[in-house]
Amino acid sequence: MSQQTTIRKLAALVNTPVEKLLEQLAEAGMPFSGPDQVVTSIEKVKLLGFLKRSHGKVEAAEEAGEAPKKITLNRSRKQEITVGGSKGGKTTVDVVVRKKITLSPRDAAAEKAGPVTDERAEILRKLEESRQRNLDEQRRLAETDRQRAEEQDRVRREAEEAARLKAEAEARAALEAAGVVSADEEAPARKPAPAHAHAHPKPAVAPRADATRAPAHKPRGSHVMVAGVEDDDRASRFAGQMHLSASDRARRSTGARGRPAGGNRPRRGSEQARTGGGKHAFERPTAPVVREVAIGETITVADLAQKLAMKGGEVVKALFKMGVMATINQSIDHDTAVLVTEELGHVALKADAGNVEDELLAHVEDTQGEKVARPPVVTIMGHVDHGKTSLLDYIRRTKVVSGEAGGITQHIGAYHVETDRGVISFLDTPGHAAFSAMRARGAKLTDIVVLVVAADDGVKPQTKEAVQHAKAAKVPLIVAVNKIDKSDADPLRVKNELLAEEVVAEEFGGDTQFVEISAKTGQGIDALLDAISIQAELLELSAVRDGRANGVVIESSLDKGRGPVATVLVQSGTLKKGDYLVCGVQYGRVRALFDERGEQVPEATPSIPVQVLGLSGVPDSGDDFVVVDDERLAKDVAQQRDAKRRESRLVAQAGNRMEDILAQMGSGEGQQTLNLVVKADVHGSVQALREALTGLSTDAIRINVIGSGVGGITESDATLASTSKATIIGFNVRADASARKVIETNGVDLRYFSIIYDVIDQVKQVASGLLGVEIREEIIGIAEVRDVFRSSKFGAVAGCMVVEGVVKRSKPIRVLRDNTVVFEGELESLRRFKENVDEVRNGTECGIGVKAYNDVKPGDQIECFERIEVARTL
Repeated sequence: MSQQTTIRKLAALVNTPVEKLLEQLAEAGMPFSGPDQVVTSIEKVKLLGFLKRSHGKVEAAEEAGEAPKKITLNRSRKQEITVGGSKGGKTTVDVVVRKKITLSPRDAAAEKAGPVTDERAEILRKLEESRQRNLDEQRRLAETDRQRAEEQDRVRREAEEAARLKAEAEARAALEAAGVVSADEEAPARKPAPAHAHAHPKPAVAPRADATRAPAHKPRGSHVMVAGVEDDDRASRFAGQMHLSASDRARRSTGARGRPAGGNRPRRGSEQARTGGGKHAFERPTAPVVREVAIGETITVADLAQKLAMKGGEVVKALFKMGVMATINQSIDHDTAVLVTEELGHVALKADAGNVEDELLAHVEDTQGEKVARPPVVTIMGHVDHGKTSLLDYIRRTKVVSGEAGGITQHIGAYHVETDRGVISFLDTPGHAAFSAMRARGAKLTDIVVLVVAADDGVKPQTKEAVQHAKAAKVPLIVAVNKIDKSDADPLRVKNELLAEEVVAEEFGGDTQFVEISAKTGQGIDALLDAISIQAELLELSAVRDGRANGVVIESSLDKGRGPVATVLVQSGTLKKGDYLVCGVQYGRVRALFDERGEQVPEATPSIPVQVLGLSGVPDSGDDFVVVDDERLAKDVAQQRDAKRRESRLVAQAGNRMEDILAQMGSGEGQQTLNLVVKADVHGSVQALREALTGLSTDAIRINVIGSGVGGITESDATLASTSKATIIGFNVRADASARKVIETNGVDLRYFSIIYDVIDQVKQVASGLLGVEIREEIIGIAEVRDVFRSSKFGAVAGCMVVEGVVKRSKPIRVLRDNTVVFEGELESLRRFKENVDEVRNGTECGIGVKAYNDVKPGDQIECFERIEVARTL
């Protein structure tokens, strides 16, 4: 852990008085009470930014002044480099490195003027000088490296040139000894090289043309001239090999003379080798490298650092400066990654998903055919217990309502019925306030909304919400006024109340059909079906019947015997047994299709709801499903979607912004947390329970659903609840044997429910128990002081009249003067007619002696109160 910095240490570091630094911190919005308080890095950065904003004009004035005088320093350094010779000898070369340094001192006029009156400008100047010194040092080191590299390159070229000339001279001597060339012809090769040859080596000179005219086939004894030519070429070729020393190159070039040159041997060596070019191709970049980085929806800090060719710690540091705390293995979202990439001087690009989603989209578009008429999808909405399921039950001629707990629909039921007017698909949505998401999902899937309103109850909150969902989805509305068989039914009241929601009946000049029905007796049901058929004809509903199916998941659950079961509504194409389909993050092959009566069907056409078996897992309600050709594509799409969803969840759960962390720390004082694990029979109920329970959170208590899922309570759920001290909520599900053992061993709180009202009430009770009790003060009486008497035994005794409530001797009191509390304590005595009493009621005179207080005056009020404990509730 780094050493903490106090205000006193910071003042000594920046050479500023402690009092002045405290004033600057207060002006920057960070008041400190003493010089020994710790200053954090964030507060230092905030102070620096404040001083820069406050003194930008001072810096501009300094920059506009006279240019400072420059001081130039010349330095030189001498070193020796040893270069190997051709016959094992070594040559020592002196290398002198000269460098020039130019320094710009501070303005002399500024020095004469003495220190700046404002110490904050002095701090900024020191910081700027430190930064400038660092930049100058970096430039000096870069210049030194460049000069050293040039000097080494020059020495290497000189050594190569010397070795090449020496090898050429030896080859000439061999030819002269063999009598091939004369001394006159040899003379040009023996001339000393000009002085500038060391700095700019020239290509090696080839032997004369007559010396190279050798027959193609020479006897073994007369190979000297050919060997000489080959040696010359070989020396030129070896001169360009950087990994060989000069002696090795000379040895390899001259050693070739010992090999027989018989046969037709071609000459080797490229033009580059013959010219002796030996400079390497790597040069230090002179400008910053700007990279284009492709970033997807999320990316880990390590991957981003790799794409930027930087160390992970540098990226983490840049994120920290931006106010984001992230580890090297943590994922960040696209916007944060773009900001840090641009902050580091690079260009961020949107990563092309170019993925299997595009392939899936093209796959679906290729299978479109001609559209034909399809049945309408009708959603029945309304308030709780207004008769939605009873209406559908009468139409289907079955008793669906008896299967729901308490007669309340708690998940979407999907059915299709064959009437005299054709096939109609119905969706029955819950009416409870907790199932708002289900109703919204039902409105988006449907073609027509039937709003059921009880004639004896009128418009209720869920009725209004259903109207809003229908309007948001732009779906036509038909109002079914139910329960008209009751004596207190008032259909006109329903029509008038719906006018406030902009639902106008046809008889009032609007475009909404109102049908009076009774789901109990069947009155008006035929009229309602006629209205649905007329509305469907006006919509001219159509869909592609032939081809691959696609649609939406209405509900999903985990069946112990059949595995994941999804209730889907086919919107286009025909879903058949054996089809491969991808459904959200799940995929699989259709093993069986069941209708709402539980009978197996071979296929499902548009607007027909069915149950699908064979998926890899339980999909989410509202997910789209698409049929594909093969399992490979379905698996790839599902895995990619799952990876994206998991990364998005990690980013959302990170909470890695400093502001969020500080806000949580600030709001966490005294806040209780109730952890819950929710398991339900269907996914829609899980979703509704999560939203309803987390919505109960307040400033005093936070309800946190740490785990949820579809299916029975397993051992892992019980272990999670035990480690996090959570309560398990089982909604229409039970715990298995292993889970019950963990629950009993660790004393986990497990509660079973079948109605959502009971869940909400129970959680409220548990949360209220966690909140505990609070102490409240209740005023029980007020006495007004009329006169004050002095007693040698009791001191000051106030003659009072009880004007409100009752004054009790055993309760604490306060003395008020001009409605302001001047003393709080207890009574020493309470008398009436010289007798001690325990209490005095309203309208009665009494004498009061206040313990340890003798400054009671006429006109004061003595307030008697008591402290009571009240259980806190949500």
